[in-house]
Amino acid sequence: MDDVELLKRVYALFNGRDIESVLAAMHPEVVWANGMEGGHVHGRDEVRSYWKRQWAIVDPHVEPIEISSKGTGEVVVKVHQVVRDLTGKLLADRLVIHVFQVRNGLIERFDIRDV
Repeated sequence: MDDVELLKRVYALFNGRDIESVLAAMHPEVVWANGMEGGHVHGRDEVRSYWKRQWAIVDPHVEPIEISSKGTGEVVVKVHQVVRDLTGKLLADRLVIHVFQVRNGLIERFDIRDV
């Protein structure tokens, strides 16, 4: 599976809240942007804990619109992000850029940028 297909699969799994399958696509020492609290979390266990904290208060949905691989392991994804509170109230509806570093079929790093 190439990097683009890997990330399409990861987005679908994330939106389905299949945490363990998404974590399996990450390097054990992954560096992951913490879009809710700032900074980064490190390693699969911290990513799992971050998502559990996040999903306890909000319901994010991220839909990739455009995915481009730089051929160097960097994959840039333009994403439509919709975040609702747990009652369904819309909190955010925007475009963001996700930047992944992928090596040997595993996500090593994830960052978030403004469009």
